Amino acid sequence: MSFPLLTATAALPAVGAIATAAVPAAKRTAAKWLALLFSLATLVLAITVLVRFDPDGDRYQLTESHAWIADFGVRYELGVDGIGVALVALTALLIPFIILAGWHDADPSPSSQLRSSRGDPKETGRPYHWRPTQGFFALILAVEAMVILSFEATDVFLFYIFFEAMLIPMYFLIGGFGDRAHEHGEKAAATQRSYAAVKFLLYNLVGGLIMLAAVIGLYVVAGNFSLQEIAEARANGTLDMATNTERWLFLGFFFAFAVKAPLWPLHTWLPNAMQESTAPVAVLITAVVDKVGTFAMLRFCLQLFPEASKWATPAILVLALISIIYGALLAVGQRDIKRLVAYASISHFGFIIMGIFAMTSQGQSGATLYMINHGISTAALMLVAGFLISRRGSRLIADYGGVQKVAPVLAGTFLIGSLATLSLPGLAPFVSEFLVLVGTFTRYPVIGIIATFGIVLAALYTLVLYQRTMTGPVKPEVSAMPDLRVRELVVVAPLVVLLIFLGVYPKPVTQIIDPAVKQTMSDVQKKDPQPEVEAAK
Repeated sequence: MSFPLLTATAALPAVGAIATAAVPAAKRTAAKWLALLFSLATLVLAITVLVRFDPDGDRYQLTESHAWIADFGVRYELGVDGIGVALVALTALLIPFIILAGWHDADPSPSSQLRSSRGDPKETGRPYHWRPTQGFFALILAVEAMVILSFEATDVFLFYIFFEAMLIPMYFLIGGFGDRAHEHGEKAAATQRSYAAVKFLLYNLVGGLIMLAAVIGLYVVAGNFSLQEIAEARANGTLDMATNTERWLFLGFFFAFAVKAPLWPLHTWLPNAMQESTAPVAVLITAVVDKVGTFAMLRFCLQLFPEASKWATPAILVLALISIIYGALLAVGQRDIKRLVAYASISHFGFIIMGIFAMTSQGQSGATLYMINHGISTAALMLVAGFLISRRGSRLIADYGGVQKVAPVLAGTFLIGSLATLSLPGLAPFVSEFLVLVGTFTRYPVIGIIATFGIVLAALYTLVLYQRTMTGPVKPEVSAMPDLRVRELVVVAPLVVLLIFLGVYPKPVTQIIDPAVKQTMSDVQKKDPQPEVEAAK
């Protein structure tokens, strides 16, 4: 029996979460290092999976299949295609940076430590016996394990379990470890964190419950939960779904994925969640967890329900277009740095979903590449913004000015992250956004033309953000602001290098994802439109 590499890649952070949570309360630093080591070991396994994956081989590789709940046809089935393996690698890559960036985010405040040591019964901080640091890093590793399993699962029911289970640690990360930079004090901050966490949970639970009904309906129709078996049966005609049945099942799956993505008008939980989270948790939400929604649209919606996917395409493209323009417009008017990045992400997810449902190879390759590049660019921008906010103690754009004169390295990395967000040529997101627009324009030219206005708005909100925070006279409150420290440089520098490298040479990623995209196009029986060329006179 071969080594279960996919299981090990997901199990290692799960074991790390348990080990980190078990570290004695007084050993906060040991818990941090333990979590970092487990995340690095997971990255090594993810790189091994990536190296062993053959883009020209079988569609699903490194597969594992074991009986689980035999009476209901549920199996423990794992496998990765080019899209899944790329997202597993992205997840494993970002988690160590998230842990390093949040190194001090869950440390008890000095006043909390003092009150705890005195045994104050009115303690409102985070006393040692609550293990806040251990819990913070353990929850991050738990989310990593569940996200990786979601990218690997080829049994629909198994995927559903981890798709929903990741909500639990995310709820506690948002509600229990929120941003301390709050203009209305700790009590108001706690109230806002609770509101954001509950809103996140309720939105995603509703989507998950609707998906559960669709999962049960799929089992009634197909008799099993195996993605590969159902897709093959659809392709060879041995499983014939009634048109209305397929459409209702598609809508049940798509609704849950659209909430997770997030797609307008199901997006409203994201700005609250990112605003009230620490910067590393905000990156975990939008750069890692939300990718499960767009990934699932490719893997499950298009493979299981190809005809319904084509039927719903016009409406989904309109919703994606609204997300692009709406998210960008709201980002322009934001006063809060984190909310600005949140609305920018809503706009970017609109591009990803538009590329998926353009039903062209360029659009879907661009959408998949966009998932990778958006994860890296958002991590770079948000983590640097988090370092900035931790120094000043405020998320409000108006509280900054002239930072580039006192912290030039911080300002420089912030600029690169901002330019990546607006998809500047030469940085990674440009290639993916260009492919999405080209792929959309060849089949839906009007949608493609209107979507380009999102690029103009992106230039507006990112450059205005940089101008108001980094340029101009130095405000007294930032005059003594220190530049990036060594730990912070270790977090940001590799992300900047990746943004430049993939912007100049995206082939290492595209050659992995392109064969999987071609197979997805075959599932929905779509071919790229042929260019109309006038005959030479």
